[in-house]
Amino acid sequence: MQEPPNSTNEFRLGQRVHTSGNPTRIGTVKYLGTVEGYSDTWIGIDWDNAEGKHDGSLNGVRYFNAKSETSGSFVRPKNLSKGISFLEAIEKRYRSNSTKDEEDEMYVFSSSNKRVSIQLLGESELNDKLSRLEELSNVSLSFMGVGFPGSPGQISSTVPNIKELDLSGNLLSEWKDVGIICEQLPFLKAINLSYNLMSPYKSELPLLKSIRILVLNNTGVDWEQVELLRLSLTAIEELHIMGNNISRILPVSSSMVQGFDTLRLLNLEDNCIAEWSEIMKLSELRCLEQLYLNKNCLSSLFYPDNGSQYYDSKVTDCKPFQNLRCLLLGDNNISDLASVDSLNLFPNLVEIRLSGNPITDTARGGVPRFVSIARLANIQILNGSEITSRERKDSEIRYVRLVVSKLHVSPEEIKQHPRFSELKNFYGIEDQKPLVGASGGPRAMSSGFLSITLKCVGASMGEKDPLTKKLPATTTVGKLKFLCESFFKLKSMKLKLFSQEEGSPLPLLLDNDSSSLMDLGVGNDSVILVDEDS
Repeated sequence: MQEPPNSTNEFRLGQRVHTSGNPTRIGTVKYLGTVEGYSDTWIGIDWDNAEGKHDGSLNGVRYFNAKSETSGSFVRPKNLSKGISFLEAIEKRYRSNSTKDEEDEMYVFSSSNKRVSIQLLGESELNDKLSRLEELSNVSLSFMGVGFPGSPGQISSTVPNIKELDLSGNLLSEWKDVGIICEQLPFLKAINLSYNLMSPYKSELPLLKSIRILVLNNTGVDWEQVELLRLSLTAIEELHIMGNNISRILPVSSSMVQGFDTLRLLNLEDNCIAEWSEIMKLSELRCLEQLYLNKNCLSSLFYPDNGSQYYDSKVTDCKPFQNLRCLLLGDNNISDLASVDSLNLFPNLVEIRLSGNPITDTARGGVPRFVSIARLANIQILNGSEITSRERKDSEIRYVRLVVSKLHVSPEEIKQHPRFSELKNFYGIEDQKPLVGASGGPRAMSSGFLSITLKCVGASMGEKDPLTKKLPATTTVGKLKFLCESFFKLKSMKLKLFSQEEGSPLPLLLDNDSSSLMDLGVGNDSVILVDEDS
């Protein structure tokens, strides 16, 4: 007897499927067969979005193991789709009459979340352009339910000029299917396979000479698969492998990752790498310019010397990370200044991201931006913001004054500030004389006083004469705001304070109410501008 449509014979364990009529609800087949207490056959699905009903067990019977307690469910075969071919998706996306996806592309959302119509081409011109598939160069088939390549040879004759291809969120899982598609697209430079759960493979992919950019975010790919891909991707320049739970870098034939001779950008964000020694395995990638490590578990970093156990290069003229210009380390667990200082040793590093680490969170004992700038001699972009020459000068002067104030309390502190002497001499900043207590001995800055001149500059404050006050070095910004209200009779006006550095064209905002004047590097005889916070 002939099997009915969508019977379990159409499906196999490990296959990627989506709910019929909803290609965005994707899961993996984990069970085929009967379910106790229910008639006919069922398919057990582990849903990617974890929006199921159980963990693979029902009424005390274990049928499969889902990845979470709510990602599994049983579904009738008729309610599942194994997807469509690559060319069917092309036809549906670019030749069918105004689909909802295409209609949505004719709108943008305003700030009030209302749809605003846009028109790039007239409707007839748009349909005419989309009907000429051979002219398509940038193709997006995201979440279209693509499950297999289709008939051999037809891709190259139908869409021969595709250069950029987005296949994210489809049902592809076999590398051989990806290879079949790519082989038929001779001009393909970039392909996005994110959110396709790729199966581990042992055989090599076809040689993909033209691929420059490969995106494998949230695909389950580990570094072992990356090493196998290296043999096929001989011209790869950008590799994105975010969100794959990677914790270790596992080179194939030595202690260091070899090959990838054209790789300029490697994106390892949102993984589980905890040890910097794993990252050091990438240090011989000669062309690597950008390394993205945001949202990992790194607690420290270092730059090795030639005698380090972590750096055993057989190439004498190759420095570790010799061409690295951009290193993103946001949202890790870095908490020590030694890690920050080690960034000065990277020979060509000019951009760094440290935001989201304890070391940059002043509420957790971290340092403010001006300290990071002063300690990082060559960095031009910090946390996505360009460091102007003016900001660098102001930060370095402020930093020197901060260190000077601390050295009077603890001379040993100088060991923690490698750039202090260099900067102090460069700017010609003299040591502040230690304050003298009643006994005639030096008194600690933490218990001493600073002479501070306060100037009102707010438009609605009226003309007020500057005041010079002796304030404890431990006075916080929040406390000083309160005192200014009293000194100038500002009637609870919300204030913001700026430090006016000598020779600086712009004042520096004192933006952390919990920081003390000493912490912020405000020295004796400094000028504080009092403004209203609009």
